[in-house]
Parts: sequence; structure tokens; C-alpha cells
Amino acid sequence: MELNTYQQQAFEYQRKNIETYGKRAWGWTVFYVLCILAGLYALFLQITKGHGITGMRDNVVWGLFIVNFIFFIGLSYAGAIIAGLLHLFKVKWGKPIIRLAQFMTLISVIVGPIFILLCVGRFDRMHHLFIYPRIQSPLTWDVMAVVTFFTGAVLFLWLALIKDLAVYRDANLNVPKWKQKIYKMLALGYRGAASQKRHLLLSQNLMAIIMIPLSIVVASILSWIFGMTLRPGWHSTIFGPYFVLGAVYSGCGVLIVAMWFYRKLYKLDYYFTDRHFTYLGYIMLVLAAGYGYFTFSEYFTAWFGSEKWDSELIHKLFSMSEYGGWTLFANVAGIALPMLIVAIPATRKPGYIAAGAFIMVMAMWVKRYLIIVPTLEATLLPMQDTRAEYVKYSATWPEWALTIAGIATFLLFFTVMSKFVTVVPVSGLEDTHTEHEKHQLQHEQH
Repeated sequence: MELNTYQQQAFEYQRKNIETYGKRAWGWTVFYVLCILAGLYALFLQITKGHGITGMRDNVVWGLFIVNFIFFIGLSYAGAIIAGLLHLFKVKWGKPIIRLAQFMTLISVIVGPIFILLCVGRFDRMHHLFIYPRIQSPLTWDVMAVVTFFTGAVLFLWLALIKDLAVYRDANLNVPKWKQKIYKMLALGYRGAASQKRHLLLSQNLMAIIMIPLSIVVASILSWIFGMTLRPGWHSTIFGPYFVLGAVYSGCGVLIVAMWFYRKLYKLDYYFTDRHFTYLGYIMLVLAAGYGYFTFSEYFTAWFGSEKWDSELIHKLFSMSEYGGWTLFANVAGIALPMLIVAIPATRKPGYIAAGAFIMVMAMWVKRYLIIVPTLEATLLPMQDTRAEYVKYSATWPEWALTIAGIATFLLFFTVMSKFVTVVPVSGLEDTHTEHEKHQLQHEQH
């Protein structure tokens, strides 16, 4: 594989990251594995003792597991949409961040569905989802959609990696033989011939075209699981676009945070520049405004309609004795704060934008919690003489342990994948920096 001067420099700058794992990477890997082992122990207890060790009961049948599923699977859809649009529109400044978006797509679609399985009471009957599916059930649609999306995510990332895999194969890297064999196998004999370039570009374009609408459709199917349920707070016609927009918004925040961490960790200031944070910040601002509009519309229509069930849910969400504090956090930190940080020139800096994005991502997780739990706590039938724990949901330590294990798995995949391939793609990378940026970076390095 032949590289131009700029691509060769990018590869040489990053090759040490895939040649050595490093003490810091090993330290974090051990920490993530310990978190996962704690989660596996909690899962063992759940299987042997039953769902009684969780906070889920007959009334509140869903809890942290479904919240985590919605959050992670939304990140996956967001990564596919962002990467697909940047690729199709040939956005030059977006080339360095496409791989991070594709990482997020594949990793999230692996981690997210695991939390659905944690809600299954009988693992020995899990195969019935595929053998005896009920086409009338939105859950069946979701299973088929997620499996299809996972296949697309694998192909989308693999096609984008083939050129770089060929570079690693031919570069005489100081890596174990098994790793070199994987590079050779996955590169599929790519040598940079004109016909290979043409076919690969066509395949990438087709996958990008497929993944964008597929992400929207699959996110909509997930929203229909709630929207087609006759419950206050769920039975809404805006849930489809609401979920799609919320997924892209959360994904944009995670992408900014990941970009900031890799920039600091691997010293990638030349590739993840201030301009990248500013542009993604602008996108985050627009998405925040749109998500804020949908949120206001959801609350206002439910409040103005004054239906009994909806009124009870609105009271739960805005009463400071129940979920009012979390609702305030979700809307202020999840919508207003990122908009202010990006809108004010003094705070439109990478550190501030990344901090605002991180807080926003946490607020968006809380928002998912507020969509699930308060609705299930708003009983449809009068319930007298019932223990509080059967009406009020409170997550137990096994649920939190499994949640932390899921986050650790997400971060572990990012760590391992960034040690297998370069974070910034090498082939196809162009020097899009301005003279001012080059001069400023050279000054900082000296």
C-alpha cells in the first residue's frame, strides 16, 4: 500500500499505539475486567435467586436494564448516522472522526442488547424469540431490527478499515504473528489497484446509504414499543422522531467526549483540532434546540390535556418530592447547558465543550430513566394496602453492578480496538489544516 507524505506521517505518528499496549492501557483493562467480573457475579445471583434480588416487581417491570438498553442502542444508531453522513457528503474535516463514530456504532450495538437479555427470566427459553416469533409484537420487530443492524455495523466498519488493514499488513509492525495474520486475513488481499479502489468506494457508499435510513427505522421501531402502549407518557405520536433525535444528540456528545480523551491520551491535537470541537459543538447546539422543542411539546401537551393519568405522571415528574430534581437536571444540564457553552464565544473551547457534552450524556441517561420508571409507577388501577417497594422502584446493587459492568465493557472495547487499529484513519486522510493551525501546533510542540 502506497501512502502520500501526509498519510505516512499520520501512520508513523500512531504506529506506536498499535505496536505496544502500555502499562496505562493494561491498568485500565484490568480495572474494566474486574468491573465485568463483579457484574457477572451479580448476574449469577440473579439467575440462581431470581429477579427478586432486583428492584423490578409486578408493577414496575422494567428498570435500569431497559434504560441502559435504550441509551446504548441509541448511541449505536447515532454513530451510524453521523459516520454515514460525513462519508457520503465527503466532509473533509470529518474524516479523522469517522472511525470513532464507527467504533461507537459497533460497540454500542453489542453492549446494548445484553441489557435486554438481563430482563429475561428464563435463559433456557431465549431461543424461542427466533423459533416462535410473534410478528404482531413490536419486540419481535426489535429483535429482527437489531440483528440486521449489527450485521450492517460490522460490514460498515470492516469496509472502512480494509485500506488501513492493508497498510498495517505491509508496514512490518512490531506486533505478534497472530495479530499480523489477522491484518492479512481481514485486508482481503487489497493492494490499492484501481479496480479495488473503485469497488471498495462503491461498497462503502452503499453501506452508508443503507445504514442511515436503517438507523432511523430501527430507532423508530424501538420507540414504537413504547408509543403503541396505552400508558401515560408513552402513548405519543412524536416518540419516533423524539427517539431518533435523542439518539443522535446523545451520540454527538459521546463522540465529543471520546475525541477529547483520545486527543489527550494519544496526543492527537493535530488531527482532533479545536475546529473539530467547534463544529461538533455547533451540531450539538442545533440538536439540543430540536430536542428541547420535542421535550417541551411532550410535557406541554400532556399537561394541557388534563387527563387523569397524564396529570398524575406530570405531577410525578415535576414534584420536587418525587422526580422534580431529576427532571430539572435532565432539562437544564441536558439541553440548556450545552447550548450556552457553545453559544458563548468565551466557553467555546475544547475543554468546556467536552465537559458540557459529558454532563449532557449523563443527563440524557437520566432522561431515559424518567421515560421508563415514573410511567410504570403511575398505576392504571387503584392499589390499596400494597407494600411501597411494589409500587415504587428502587434499583438494587446487582442492577448497578451490571450497569457498571456494561459501561466497563463499552470502554474496554474502545481500549482494545484503539490498540488494534489507529484511532485516526490513515488511508484517505487529507491535510485539511489551515496554515494558522499548523503554525499554532508547531509552536505548541516546540
